[in-house]
Amino acid sequence: MLSNEATKYIWHPFTQMKTAAPPVQISRAKDCTLYAADGTQYVDAIASWWVNIHGHCNEYIAGKIAAQALTLEHVIFAGFTHTPAIDLAKTLISILPNHFAKVFFSDDGSTCVEVALKMAIQYWHNQGINHKTKIIAFENAYHGDTFGAMSVAERNAFNAAFNNYLFEVIHIPIPTENNIEALKLQLAALAAKENVAAFIFEPLVQGAAGMLMYEPAHLDELLLIAKEKNILCIADEVMTGFGRTGKNFAIEYLQQQPDIICLSKGITGGFMPLGVTLCTQQIFDVFYADETAKTFFHGHSYTANPLACAAANASMELLIADKCQQQIQHISTRHTAFAQSIQNHIFIKEIRQRGTILAIELNTAENSSYFNSIQTVAYQYFMNNGVFLRPLGNIIYVMPPYCITDAELDKVYEVIKTSLDYLSQ
Repeated sequence: MLSNEATKYIWHPFTQMKTAAPPVQISRAKDCTLYAADGTQYVDAIASWWVNIHGHCNEYIAGKIAAQALTLEHVIFAGFTHTPAIDLAKTLISILPNHFAKVFFSDDGSTCVEVALKMAIQYWHNQGINHKTKIIAFENAYHGDTFGAMSVAERNAFNAAFNNYLFEVIHIPIPTENNIEALKLQLAALAAKENVAAFIFEPLVQGAAGMLMYEPAHLDELLLIAKEKNILCIADEVMTGFGRTGKNFAIEYLQQQPDIICLSKGITGGFMPLGVTLCTQQIFDVFYADETAKTFFHGHSYTANPLACAAANASMELLIADKCQQQIQHISTRHTAFAQSIQNHIFIKEIRQRGTILAIELNTAENSSYFNSIQTVAYQYFMNNGVFLRPLGNIIYVMPPYCITDAELDKVYEVIKTSLDYLSQ
C-alpha cells in the first residue's frame, strides 16, 4: 500500500495507486547516479524514461539554461521569434537527412505526433483532396497518450476506455523476413483505395511494445510503396532519435526517407520538455497561401520556449561532438559483448539490440506482455541491487545515458546476469 507522504497529494503516471509500492524519493542526481533521500544510490540504466542522454545535471546544459534565463525566459511564439529557436531549427535541419525544410515546435513526444497527424491530414484537405483521411500504423505501436497519438497506437488496456472516441486506423504488422512479401501486397492493396493520407511508424524499434525490432531494408520496401502511391510517411523518432540506434537518427539507416519526423525525449538532454515536428518544403508550401483558412491552426502556450531551446542547443552540441559519438559506439559494442555472454541462458527467450538499446526477453510461463507478473519482481530485484531498470513486462532493457562509465555498465550487466538465476527459480 502507498503510504509515502507524496502520494497524499500526487497521482503518479502508469501507476495503480492502491497497490503500488511507495515511490522512491530522489533528492539529487548526477551523471548516471540517482541519490535517494535515504542515501541509497542507483545507476540510472534507462536514462529516466530515455530522456537524459548526457546524464543528470550536465553542467554545460545547465549553464546554457541559466544564461538564457537571465536574457529571455519565454515569449509568445505567434508573431515573435528568438535566437535559441532559430539556432535549434538550423541545427536540426543540418544534422537530419537534407530534405527536411521546416521545424514546428510543440511540448513533448505526444504533442509532436499530434502535430504530424494534423499536418498530414490538413495537407490533403488544403488541396481539396478530402477523401484521403485514413492513417496506416504498425501493430503494437505506441505514439503517446493524447487522442490522436492513442488512435494510431495499438488498441489495448492502456486506451480501452477511450476506444469509442478514437478515429479509425488501419494497423499492419511490422515487417519480418517471413511476412515482408505478403505485407507489401497488403500495403499495395490498401494504397490502391486512394484514401490513405499517411503511414506513421516507429523506425526500427518499437519501444513501449517491448523493444521490438525490425530491419531497415524491410521498412524501405514499405516506404517505397507508400511513396509511389502518394502516401505521406511519418517517422516517430521520439524514442529512437539522438543516437539511440547507433546513428543520430534511425532514418539514417534507410534509403527511403519520411516526409515528416517527430522528435522529443533526448532533445534537451532531459532538462526541459520540448517536441519538434519537421516536414519537407513540399508539405509546408501547401499551407503557404493567401487564404487564411489554409493556416496550420495549432500551437501551445510554451511553443519554442527559449529555455527549452537553449537546453536543446546545448544537448545537440554535446551529441555531435566526437566524444559523445565515440561513447555511443562504445556502449553499442559493450552491449553486443554482454548479449553474447548470456545468450545461452535457459531463462532467455530472445535478445535484441540496436545501437545503445539492449532488450532481453525472458522465457516465462506467461506470454510476453507489459502485464507479465515478473515485472514487479524483476524491478524490485534491480532496485535492491542499486540499479534502476524498469522492465516492460518480461522485457528487461538497457538504454543508459551516454556518459555511463565502464564500471557502471559492468554493474548493470552483473545485476542483470545474477537476476536471470534469481528470477528463473
